[in-house]
Amino acid sequence: MKVRPVSFDVLVSELADRIVGLGPARLRVLIDAAPAGRPAELADAIVDPLRLRGRSVLRVSANDFLRPASLRFEHGRTDPDSYFDDWLDLNGLAREVLDPAAPDGTGSVLPSLWNAAADRASRSSYVDVPPTGVVVVEGSLLLGRWLPFDLTVHLDLSPAALRRRTPADEHWTLPAFDRYRAEVEPTAVADIVVKVDDPNHPAIIDR
Repeated sequence: MKVRPVSFDVLVSELADRIVGLGPARLRVLIDAAPAGRPAELADAIVDPLRLRGRSVLRVSANDFLRPASLRFEHGRTDPDSYFDDWLDLNGLAREVLDPAAPDGTGSVLPSLWNAAADRASRSSYVDVPPTGVVVVEGSLLLGRWLPFDLTVHLDLSPAALRRRTPADEHWTLPAFDRYRAEVEPTAVADIVVKVDDPNHPAIIDR
């Protein structure tokens, strides 16, 4: 295993090349990280480079596929096991995004299912993803869920860095990420692993 420091721009360029190199079929790409790892930032950054390489891109956030508050908070608002097991509507994400975005899917994708702030359906419209399009999904705790992705990227934080970069009022989530590291081993199952203990100096782990 080799740890290769890169700039953020190089990381984005290499990921875009890797995605395009998978071929012209419709693709589903995951950017997985704790919120402190800024998965949305990388997912946003990769959109234009993919478009410049001739691919249509749809950005999706797993936060738009949370379950209703009555289900998420059944055991309280700060229960780490509920955060790990119950917050994400896995079936909804698969049904509305990943299955239709498969190479042989319909291509009709619902980019948002639930507005968590308003605690109601988001009322989004379906979007047609062309046969050569790329759907980029970002979020937390998404590996090891039997979700069908064509390429998975995990942004890895050491436990110390995760604690340091997580706001104090969100420290209740840290046991969920400890459990994720122990039970799922995201650095072992992701296709690409990037160390992001220092967000300004990422490092790709070449295995």
